[in-house]
Amino acid sequence: MIQNLSRCLLTLLFVALANFSHAASKPNIIIILADDLGYADLGVHGCKDIHTPHIDSIAKNGIRCTNGYASSPTCSPSRAGLLAGRYQQRFGHEFNPVVAENNSPLFSAQDGTLPRMLKNAGYKTGMVGKWHLGTSEKFNPINQGFDEYFGFLGNANTYTNGKNINSSIVRGTKPHEEKEYLTDAFGREAVAFVDKQKKDPFFLYLAFNAVHSPLQASPKHDIDIDRIPNPNRRTYASMLFAMDDAIGKLLAKLEKENLIENTLIFFISDNGGAETMNFSDNGHLKGTASTTWEGGIRVPFLVQWKSVLPKGKIYDHPVIHLDILPTALAATGEKISHKNKLDGVNLLPYFKGENKEPPHDALYWRFGAQMAIRMGDWKLTKAPDEDFKFNRNNIASAEDSHLYNLKEDIGETNNLSDSNPEKVKALKEAWNQWNKELMKPAWGQ
Repeated sequence: MIQNLSRCLLTLLFVALANFSHAASKPNIIIILADDLGYADLGVHGCKDIHTPHIDSIAKNGIRCTNGYASSPTCSPSRAGLLAGRYQQRFGHEFNPVVAENNSPLFSAQDGTLPRMLKNAGYKTGMVGKWHLGTSEKFNPINQGFDEYFGFLGNANTYTNGKNINSSIVRGTKPHEEKEYLTDAFGREAVAFVDKQKKDPFFLYLAFNAVHSPLQASPKHDIDIDRIPNPNRRTYASMLFAMDDAIGKLLAKLEKENLIENTLIFFISDNGGAETMNFSDNGHLKGTASTTWEGGIRVPFLVQWKSVLPKGKIYDHPVIHLDILPTALAATGEKISHKNKLDGVNLLPYFKGENKEPPHDALYWRFGAQMAIRMGDWKLTKAPDEDFKFNRNNIASAEDSHLYNLKEDIGETNNLSDSNPEKVKALKEAWNQWNKELMKPAWGQ
């Protein structure tokens, strides 16, 4: 009897230890999303007037992708693609919602999304920040795979108002009065989530609204910001400084709890900088947010996983934030099924040097009448400029598009269509084939 009892206890102990070891081996996963961040506004991208040491540290301790892209040049569609790992036009989410009833068809269809899949894999899931994927309670993050949520549901929010209260903030589904500068509050909540869930594998989606308008300065900032001559750029700088500071506190918390080595961290922006709206800077890139020029779709793309990925590596092949979902799923070590074919790919073997080939044959964009395809160094695009004046109701077409070699012409200044008709034809055919696979937009612009 005693012998049998001992065997049972040993078996239970073995199972418990095995479960503990399995849980401990799963990495924590954090996605940090900036909003309308200028491509040239990070220290690792050469910015001189704004210091971003904590964001820069993610690149220095991991991978910096020099050809990182968002799947849309604007907020909500980009977020839908991020959480789906699929081009958002496949399920009709091509534009920002224009009325409250425009809730994401991604969630209406109960499609596979990253928070749901990670939750099913045993992760504690939390979101802090801007949602912008539906405002009704049914589409609240709490009802879409997240265990916890703190933030706002719409497109934009004040950082602080006259009463110093952000009245649109919710905790879960309940209104919350927030008295802190909103970026600081999001940083506080991210740290609190890590503190609460530090004993279990967790997924944190930290979606700042910084540095999206309105331009509202942080009450604390780097003294060097005061030397920036343009007052609007100065305000923008203080907003970016606040986001970098909040990210620094999150990284410090991970370090303090001995979690930093086994935490997979992504830092990206939802789209390019909205230069005319928030005084961001896209550097040499042409265009801004809401265009399929490089300035609208090329974004900072930094990845850190200290125990697994190389430190300080530069990765030059094109990648897109649709790759984050399959990369995160692969990192868990779980075989997680997805009912739809993903457009993103697992980047881990590419980052580790196990696969030397480009992750993608081509990347694609469709945004109303605008389009683009990137294949290798070549990009075919149609976007607003002196040659193209779009009506909001126009339908995308690859006809009369411009061809650029991005390796030689990152600023998209030299249209090579006339001298490379075969290349134009090949890219048109590829884009047209992809376009046939897409749904019509679920709502208008």
